[in-house]
Amino acid sequence: MARPDDEVGPAVAPGHPLGKGYLPVPKGAPDGEARLVPQNGPEALNGGPGLGPLVAGGQGGPQALIAAEEETQARLLPAGDGEDVPCPACPPRTALSPRRFVVLLIFSLYSLVNAFQWIQYSSISNVFEDFYEVSPLHINWLSMVYMVAYVPLIFPATWLLDTRGLRLTALLGSGLNCLGAWVKCGSVQRHLFWVTMLGQILCSVAQVFILGLPSPVASVWFGPKEVSTACATAVLGNQLGTAVGFLLPPVLVPALGTQNNTGLLAHTQNNTDLLAHNINTMFYGTAFISTFLFFLTVIAFKEKPPLPPSQAQAVLRDSPPEEYSYKSSIWNLCRNIPFALLLVSYGIMTGAFYSISTLLNQIILTYYVGEEVNAGRIGLTLVVAGMVGSILCGLWLDYTKTYKQTTLIVYILSFIGMLIFTFTLNLGYIIVLFFTGGILGFFMTGYLPLGFEFAVEITYPESEGMSSGLLNTAAQILGIFFTLAQGKITTDYNSPEAGNIFLCAWMFVGIILTALIKSDLRRHNINTGLTNIDVKAVPVDSRVDPKPKVMVSIQSESSL
Repeated sequence: MARPDDEVGPAVAPGHPLGKGYLPVPKGAPDGEARLVPQNGPEALNGGPGLGPLVAGGQGGPQALIAAEEETQARLLPAGDGEDVPCPACPPRTALSPRRFVVLLIFSLYSLVNAFQWIQYSSISNVFEDFYEVSPLHINWLSMVYMVAYVPLIFPATWLLDTRGLRLTALLGSGLNCLGAWVKCGSVQRHLFWVTMLGQILCSVAQVFILGLPSPVASVWFGPKEVSTACATAVLGNQLGTAVGFLLPPVLVPALGTQNNTGLLAHTQNNTDLLAHNINTMFYGTAFISTFLFFLTVIAFKEKPPLPPSQAQAVLRDSPPEEYSYKSSIWNLCRNIPFALLLVSYGIMTGAFYSISTLLNQIILTYYVGEEVNAGRIGLTLVVAGMVGSILCGLWLDYTKTYKQTTLIVYILSFIGMLIFTFTLNLGYIIVLFFTGGILGFFMTGYLPLGFEFAVEITYPESEGMSSGLLNTAAQILGIFFTLAQGKITTDYNSPEAGNIFLCAWMFVGIILTALIKSDLRRHNINTGLTNIDVKAVPVDSRVDPKPKVMVSIQSESSL
């Protein structure tokens, strides 16, 4: 089911995707006509210029004729000089909608707020531990619930995206994010920790409808020359939310109280009331912003543009909805060996990033006691550098379309950055960690949109939401595993280097898996008309059915 670009290659009869028994439709070919051409002439079907072997059959005979009485939807290129006849069956128009920037902005903003709500507890964990009078494990669960909720909910979420569409999924993500923010506003009392946990659970469910949307939003709304940059921008919103989550809560909710002789904060009643007021300010501010973005989503976030932005999207629009099968889509992805390799390698890279981000404070304080503020700033540096890396990687993909090469190079550089970060921890100069942490974040976070876009290319025409969802699932599972394993290794050996080397070993495995991926740029080839089409006169339904079967072969990236 593929349609070459209308400016470069042949098109397909309208309403009939390739592989259903129809030939490519040339521009200028009139409806309902058939041509019988000399078998040995210079314009014979098997010898015409630029056609290659189109029709299989003997000398003359019915095999060389496509019957006109079939109200033919399958036609051959005209012989001879070929008059430029107006074509009523030209490929569908493609156009870029100005609304695409509004849709991308709205999605990026409510994704930002969702990421902010994920990290807002961890960045001031000591404050919330003291306010709610709970253990550090309770506060950690306020962040861990995001990863735990994602794994079981991703399949119903992707089913909803594939069957009910992009707009409903966006409304659920934005709406649940808004609801969770308002629930937290009712939790600002010391005995209501369970209420803030309930609000965080709602936000974690909203995340399931958010993390997998960058690729679908970019593919549905943006053209071939900007789709990777759009995907990187959508991912950027989530990363920016994490950065704001590191930066803003310590400002809005500063630690209060006096130190007692045990080194712990001892709050007076006045300090407790002031702390509750500050937390209220942060929660209500988040709730109002989330509500505003939800209303914007309702008003301005549309399902799709009036015209498809690319030929690849035009092909998908022509597919009858009843032909889609959610189970078949999952099965097709499971059988796709390149995607399976990418799934594991993406999970390793992103899971390692989650682990480093979670344990960064513990790693740095092992060597630099009392540097909590700088540890947070290093985390902020890591995220901001990653945002720059994401945008640059997206721009580079749109310019070069070298998906495998770029993905592999960034993976290798991330591995090198992890080694440098590991072996510069104990130099005694914390300023060095700002530099090495920035390098690590630039490449590790820059890899995120690369993985999404590479997956869409090698799995087209399967759902972008499904491929992105499975990638995120692998990342969440391995992120939990790496966090627990790295934390235990660091504790057992009392050495952050040991835990980091554990991650380096896994990242080296990821490099090997990435190198083994066979790169078939299916979506790119459709958009640019680089798809090879071999048409053979093979009956589809019966012996007398005159419609030939179309065989489509996709060029790999190495042949471009």
